[in-house]
Amino acid sequence: MGFDVDWVAGGFEQGWHATGATTVVPGLGIDDIDPPDGSELAAALAGTDLVVVENLCTIPLNPAAAHAVAEGLRGRPAVLHHHDPPWQRERFAHVTDLPPDDPAWRHVTINDLTRRQMADRGITATTIRNGFDPDPPPGDRAGTRASLGVADDTLLVAHPVRAIPRKDVGRAIAITAELGGTYWLLGPSEDGYGPELDRLLADAPCPVLRKPAPTRADIYAAADLVVFPSTWEGFGNPPVEAAIARKPAVVGDYPVAAELRALGLEWLPADDLTPVRTWLADPDPDLLDRNRAVATRELSLERMAGRLQALLEAAGWLP
Repeated sequence: MGFDVDWVAGGFEQGWHATGATTVVPGLGIDDIDPPDGSELAAALAGTDLVVVENLCTIPLNPAAAHAVAEGLRGRPAVLHHHDPPWQRERFAHVTDLPPDDPAWRHVTINDLTRRQMADRGITATTIRNGFDPDPPPGDRAGTRASLGVADDTLLVAHPVRAIPRKDVGRAIAITAELGGTYWLLGPSEDGYGPELDRLLADAPCPVLRKPAPTRADIYAAADLVVFPSTWEGFGNPPVEAAIARKPAVVGDYPVAAELRALGLEWLPADDLTPVRTWLADPDPDLLDRNRAVATRELSLERMAGRLQALLEAAGWLP
C-alpha cells in the first residue's frame, strides 16, 4: 500500500530479519517482568506515520507493556488489531482495563462477535477477517505419510492446533477412534496442559502421532480428514486452510464458526459422526469445490488487504 514497514518486538527469534528491520525493546515480551522503558519505546516508534499493534493491547499476557504502548500512542494514528479480549478467557475475566481506546485510533477485530462485544463496551471497531493464500504450494502427501510411518490405506486425521484445553483434544481423539483412524496432533502443549495431554494420549484408543510436518501444506496433503472440535476460537484457521486444500473438516460449534458457516463454508459436525462416515464412504467433490470457492472469495489475502486499505483510506492514513 506504499508503506515502508519496520517491526518492533519484545524479543528476537530466528526469522525476524527475513520480514523486515526489527527494533527490539526490552519489556515488550510476553514473559518480561519489567515494563518497557518509555524513552526506548518512543525512540523505536519515532518517525512512524502509523503503528499497528498486534493483539498486545488486547490479551493481558503482559499488561504493563500493553499500557506502556497505549500511553505512547495517545493521539497518534494507530490500528489496534484484536484477537483475544480478556472477557473471552475465564482466567482473564477480571481484567477490565484492556483494550484501551483513543479517538486517534482505529480498532480492528477478526470476527463480528468481538466487534459487537467491544461496541457494548463503548469501543467502535471494524471486522476484518483473517486472510489466506488461495493458492498455497502443493504438499507432499506420499513423502509426509512415509516420514510419519502411515500406510496408504490408513485414515489419517490431522489436528493442527496447539494443545490447550479449549482445543478439546479428548474429543478429537474420540472422533478419530470412532472412525478407525490415526490421530495426528501437530502442536505443542501450552498453558500447563502437558500432564492432561499426556494422560489423554496414553489412554487413546487409537494410534497417536506427535510429529511435525515439513510445511503447512504437507499437513493437508497428508491428511484424509481435519478435526477441529474446539469449544472456543477467535477465528479458527485450520478449517479454512483445509477448505483451500480441498480437504473435509469436522468442526465444533464454537460461536465464531457460525460466522464462517454463514459465509458458505460447509463443515462436518463434531457431535454426530454419521455425516462423517457417509462422507468417508462416498466423498462429495462438489462440496470441496464449494468450500474452496468460498474461502478464496471471502477469506483471501487480497480480500483482507482490500478491507484494510479501505479502513486506512477512510482514516486518511494512506501514503
